[in-house]
Amino acid sequence: MKLPKSASEVQKFVEIKEIRQDTAIMKDNSMKAVCVCSSVNFSLLSQDEQEAIVARFQEFLNSLDFSIQIIVASRKFEIDPYLNQIRELEKKQTNELLRVQTGEYINFIESFVDFANIMNKSFYIIIPFRIVESREKGFVDNIKNIIMAQKSKSVKFEEEKFNQYRAQLDQRVNHIIQGLQGLGVKTVQLNDEQLTELFYEFYNIES
Repeated sequence: MKLPKSASEVQKFVEIKEIRQDTAIMKDNSMKAVCVCSSVNFSLLSQDEQEAIVARFQEFLNSLDFSIQIIVASRKFEIDPYLNQIRELEKKQTNELLRVQTGEYINFIESFVDFANIMNKSFYIIIPFRIVESREKGFVDNIKNIIMAQKSKSVKFEEEKFNQYRAQLDQRVNHIIQGLQGLGVKTVQLNDEQLTELFYEFYNIES
């Protein structure tokens, strides 16, 4: 399948309309906040600690009255900047033995990274808010939501309404941050610049 080349054609596949005040506004006028999360070294915990974390995580999920999306982004670990620093130290090394050992260390790190295919993982939570949301799961309610979402595409956000909706989204974000804090997971909401960089990376995988 050929990928579209023109910017206008590519834009059709991007669901984001704008990024404003730490919020991604989608083309259907729904809003999303993105939080980056730290990790927990689960395998180093005792069985009792692991079971306690699983139980608290279950309680956290059950406390939510809205949906979330959890994304694990894997990227190849970039070791080149670190190796370049070591190479500069190698050039400045006056002790011949240390210079040789530094060169061997560089070769070892390069071969190890290539062999092990080390990946750097980042963890994100997407927190949504729609102008029209129904707590019920019935078929009729879902159809109503779809119709209202289509109508809302032509509605432009007024500043007052945007602040009102964003305040409700912020409540959800705070609930997520506090809930994960009890699990020992540090969670930070991305700002405009970080959101732009994140979505750019997602839509430009080759980079």
